Amino acid sequence: MESNPEQTRSEDWYLPVSALNHFLFCPRRAALIHVEGIFEDNVHTVIGDLVHEHADLPGYELAKGVKLLRALPVFSDRLGLSGKCDIVEQDAAGQLSPVEYKKGPRRKFINDDAQLCAQALCLEEMFGKAVPRGAVFHAANKRRRCVEFTPQLRAATEEAIAALHLLVEAGNIPQAIYKPACEGCSLYEICLPKLTSRPSGLEQAKQRLFQT
Repeated sequence: MESNPEQTRSEDWYLPVSALNHFLFCPRRAALIHVEGIFEDNVHTVIGDLVHEHADLPGYELAKGVKLLRALPVFSDRLGLSGKCDIVEQDAAGQLSPVEYKKGPRRKFINDDAQLCAQALCLEEMFGKAVPRGAVFHAANKRRRCVEFTPQLRAATEEAIAALHLLVEAGNIPQAIYKPACEGCSLYEICLPKLTSRPSGLEQAKQRLFQT
């Protein structure tokens, strides 16, 4: 009798959901953190931690008839992910919607949408019910941005998760690709992207991949 591969998964198979955000922001950053185990704080990561402070306290509360589940652990055996949702809202009908807290102003980022979609895929596997949408709460201007989990976003998110697994399993550190956002990265002084970068169409390819 053939064994079910999902029954033989090791702990190494499961990657943090947050690693997907790192990977889509910069594969080199993801490898430095999740392959080499290197991480440094800067003002951006500290502010981000403060933004998450309340949401990271496990528990629940009721607000206008909606149950808010804080720091809910999630996982997916199929995708090899584990982590937690900042907030999962559950309405009176039982519909679940993940909410991710971000420090910046309201604007769309591919990596944020994919991270939120990955949380939804975990919730669907855990609870056996559809999760059609979620939201990103932008702390800088206290605004929410609704994210619809379209078939295109779901497919692109799963493709990115598979690529993340390949990166970690290979154990290699990709060459740097310098971009303006590198200046705010907490690993900037370790990565030194201006010295080690090379031209690449990665950003354009990523935009095409997640175009919905």
